[in-house]
Amino acid sequence: MPLEFFVGHAYAVLFLWVLVEQLGMPVPSIPLLLTAGTLSATHRVSGISALGAVLAACLFSDSAWYLLGRRFGARVVRLLCKVSLEAATCVARTEDYFGRRGPVTLLFAKFIPGLSTVAAPIAGQTGMPYSRFVLYDLSGSVLWSMTFLLAGRFFGDIAKRSQAFFGLLSHFAAALFVVMVAGFFIWRVVKRHRFLAQVLELRIEPSDVKAMIEGAPSQNAMPYIVDLRHPLDYLPDPRVLPGAVRIGPSEIASHADRIPRDRDVILYCTCPSEETSAKVAMQLHRLGITRVRPLRGGFDGWKQAGYPLHEYEDASFPKANLTAESFNTA
Repeated sequence: MPLEFFVGHAYAVLFLWVLVEQLGMPVPSIPLLLTAGTLSATHRVSGISALGAVLAACLFSDSAWYLLGRRFGARVVRLLCKVSLEAATCVARTEDYFGRRGPVTLLFAKFIPGLSTVAAPIAGQTGMPYSRFVLYDLSGSVLWSMTFLLAGRFFGDIAKRSQAFFGLLSHFAAALFVVMVAGFFIWRVVKRHRFLAQVLELRIEPSDVKAMIEGAPSQNAMPYIVDLRHPLDYLPDPRVLPGAVRIGPSEIASHADRIPRDRDVILYCTCPSEETSAKVAMQLHRLGITRVRPLRGGFDGWKQAGYPLHEYEDASFPKANLTAESFNTA
């Protein structure tokens, strides 16, 4: 019955399922695309119509997030990352890809968990022209959907050679689909849970950092604070915590020799649950810098607590010159 229902409503199911996923809900579409591709081998589902339904869903959802990102900026990105099961890499990875590749990021964004979640709103946040966004986004959607539809079709063509195997596959199709979806979901939940457990062990409260700053007898005794925010994140508020220096997450290894080993090192970002700070903290631990901890709540938590923020004045680390306009010419 589930298989017959899917065959009878394949394109509507594909459109709604992919739409829900692309709107930010953690429901994997890959098993459904593989199923549709497999059924296209029996001509019970049209591969072209399935592709059209998927592209329509991607264009609708991605355009909505693009417009919201253009209107509300970082607030929309943070909201999406809180829903995403890949929040550990959600903001930092996407902003890093956009900073290095610009619109080309959209061509492969849907293949990478976390990156696919926020690519569209970040494209809007950077001010990318909508026509350019649609061109790259649709091209990426075609590559993503065709990859799994064709993979399913290939499997279906092989299965057809054995009528007994194909009959068995058809009989248990619904169960196999449920197992695939559950497997994707459980794997991502477990991965996220393990990472967040590490974050909880490492992070430090804003009040404790403030006390450390105020109680330091000299400048050299103050904690060494690193602002890990991407330039897109500090465009709305360029201020930093007292004495903080700006170092991008991808640059931390090259600047490791400048980070003191005999002082507390505090990292902060704007990611949900301090994921970027925690990842950098663990990276520094592997480089021999052990007195390092993420700031609980990050920049937003410090700011909401009403603690002091200063203009960035550290000349030893040049200010990044990334602006929204740089993406319009990428």
